[in-house]
Amino acid sequence: RSYSSPETEGQLLNSFVQYFGDSLGRKIRRMPLIEETVLPGDSLLTLPVVIIGNGPSGICLSYLLSGYRPYLSPEAIHPNPILHTKLEEARHLSIVDQDLEYLSEGLEGRSSNPVAVLFDTLLHPDADFGYDYPPVLHWKLEQHNYIPHIVLGKGPPGGAWHSMEGSMLTISFGDWMELPGLTFKEWAASKRRNIKSDRVMPEEIARYYKHYVKVMGLQKNFRDNVYITSVSRLYRGKDDEDRSQINENISTQHLEMEDGQKSLIKRNWEVRGYQRATDGSHVPFCLFAENVALATGTFDSPGRLQVEGEDFPFVLHSMSDFGAAISKGKLRGKADPVLIVGAGLTAADAVLCAYNNNIPVIHVFRRRVTDTSLIFKQLPKKLYPEYHKVYHMMCTQSHTVDSNLHSAYTSFPEHNVLSFKPEMKCVLQSASGLKKILKFSVALVLIGSHPNLFFLKDQGHSIGHHSNQPITCKGNPIEIDPYTYECTKEANLFALGPLVGDNFVRFLKGGALGIARCLAIRQKKKHELIESGDGGGDGVP
Repeated sequence: RSYSSPETEGQLLNSFVQYFGDSLGRKIRRMPLIEETVLPGDSLLTLPVVIIGNGPSGICLSYLLSGYRPYLSPEAIHPNPILHTKLEEARHLSIVDQDLEYLSEGLEGRSSNPVAVLFDTLLHPDADFGYDYPPVLHWKLEQHNYIPHIVLGKGPPGGAWHSMEGSMLTISFGDWMELPGLTFKEWAASKRRNIKSDRVMPEEIARYYKHYVKVMGLQKNFRDNVYITSVSRLYRGKDDEDRSQINENISTQHLEMEDGQKSLIKRNWEVRGYQRATDGSHVPFCLFAENVALATGTFDSPGRLQVEGEDFPFVLHSMSDFGAAISKGKLRGKADPVLIVGAGLTAADAVLCAYNNNIPVIHVFRRRVTDTSLIFKQLPKKLYPEYHKVYHMMCTQSHTVDSNLHSAYTSFPEHNVLSFKPEMKCVLQSASGLKKILKFSVALVLIGSHPNLFFLKDQGHSIGHHSNQPITCKGNPIEIDPYTYECTKEANLFALGPLVGDNFVRFLKGGALGIARCLAIRQKKKHELIESGDGGGDGVP
């Protein structure tokens, strides 16, 4: 890394101090030198919450931590009579201050996380039945409920939505992509954008998220162009007697108390990284956090086949690379088809993109076309005609129907890629073991993506449902408490969104609700301890 001068780093840290100084008051302490990248005398922050990721998950969590609270609207009647009765019992309380387990009991929806189902049905009642009922909630900004936090992201607020292929429509309706307090239609009208369909382009969603942060007054909590390099515990210990056990990355570390005594920090996190400056230099920083929330999504690392030749430059792994190749004219006039691997919606987008640009396609996927788990089986034809067009071609234009490859599109169901050859050839193997060699102009592997949690110990493998395995959205999400979203295997570490299995924006908002309630309860208990004369035992008020 090309580190900038110490003065530049001091400016970055001071920007944190200037904002959070008033919010945290006595919580900012002087810390001795940790490593050469931290200046002696700099005020290092111990924040209540650091959120890693500034997509919709991180934005929604920041909204709730900023003091926005949802209440049952006076005129609202939820179509679920049992849930409505429960809501009426505590109408005077915000949803954040109610028992989420009690409210979500018995509810069913398209998320395995009960709070996600609860919050979704409050914001979009009976949406899965085709109804367009208004939310039963209204929002109030309660400044006294603000919990100091910072949201760190690689790009502008909106996360991966800024880098998605802009020519395709979203799978979800625009209304389902919106965040609390600002409907997508209101934003579109204010920007004089003519939204012709319930489904919209990703670039519109990205702009909405960026505008949302600004209009809700959240931008003071956001830092862009930030890359996290490590998140680790300062100290590890089973209990207070075990305080002498220190993280292997740090030698000795003390906290200077106001009375001059020194006490070991317990349970806090150290967050290290750098911010990329406009001149391309890297400005390193170090923050301390009582709690860390992971909201990174799953678009960091494209899925790979792990076969020979996959690293050749003509084997691509993203729609953006494919779109760039088309726009630069690299595929114009090519006689050989594009090879697309995968049977999900991104692969279908690639097929449509090639088809619309008159580029012939060879489509390879492992499943049978009759497999009930194919995503096309779950999409209504009237709402998603373009995807059903792809599915129809997958079924009717298979290589088994005609021994000669179709000029525009040919599918190879139940086939695996064995290898890519340097002469732009691919070796396929059918379910029966028969091998085929096909020539192509460029290959596009679109078999999903996985989160990259390299900044955690063991890349986060220890916090999934299946220990010592990589975190994936479907097969091995992070294991959490279903009502607080705290990692069951690591205290004070939270996760939400795709990392816990909630791929749709509709449901990730429930994670923000669960975390906000958990942290609000802990903050209240901490303040009570402080008022009673007990500092809370953490060494940090």
